[in-house]
Amino acid sequence: MGLSLSVGMLHTMAESDQEGLRYHREAFARLHDALAAEGIDWREPEPSESAGTPRHYAGFPARHLTHLRRSYVLHRWEEPVTPALTCDPAQYARDLRWIEDETSMLSSHLLCHSDSAGYYVPVDFDDPLFLTRGAGVDGGGIVGSSRRLLAELRGFAPAIGVRLDADGTLNAEESARLAHPSPDDPFQAETFGWLHLHLACRASIAGGHAIVFH
Repeated sequence: MGLSLSVGMLHTMAESDQEGLRYHREAFARLHDALAAEGIDWREPEPSESAGTPRHYAGFPARHLTHLRRSYVLHRWEEPVTPALTCDPAQYARDLRWIEDETSMLSSHLLCHSDSAGYYVPVDFDDPLFLTRGAGVDGGGIVGSSRRLLAELRGFAPAIGVRLDADGTLNAEESARLAHPSPDDPFQAETFGWLHLHLACRASIAGGHAIVFH
């Protein structure tokens, strides 16, 4: 199973898929109304309002996201962060249980989100939002903050070999390295997923768009 993520979804649909544009406008309207009920004022920009703003599209195996979440939890629990590629199966199964334990704390924007659907919005709020199912928001109504997700990604980046600048940003050279990992890099699955979530967060924040999992 694969995960696709998009930033600037309405722009893409307006260029190529009018039926998709109608569908996602309606989905974003439900999201807007549900967030407004929580006191959050945000709306996905229309294509005419966001020309020239950053967009990002990517896809990768869903297991990359699981591997990345595992790295986050190991780092958070101050355990050695080992590559999923070389991890002992019994230890990996234990680590998956740790992911469940940490997810149950309902505080991580990386962990508390559907694997295949839903949104991160460029608004800063402490914990992931759990909207009512009646709101009809994709991803089971769990909505994350792309600002908080970005902070979480940067917080454990060095543990998987991502080299950030002193101010916590990712420069173009390191971004290019992560986009074309060496076959010998044992963290290639984790860093590839990390890179595209990081780029999506930056585009989301810069352009005011949601990150859409689909």
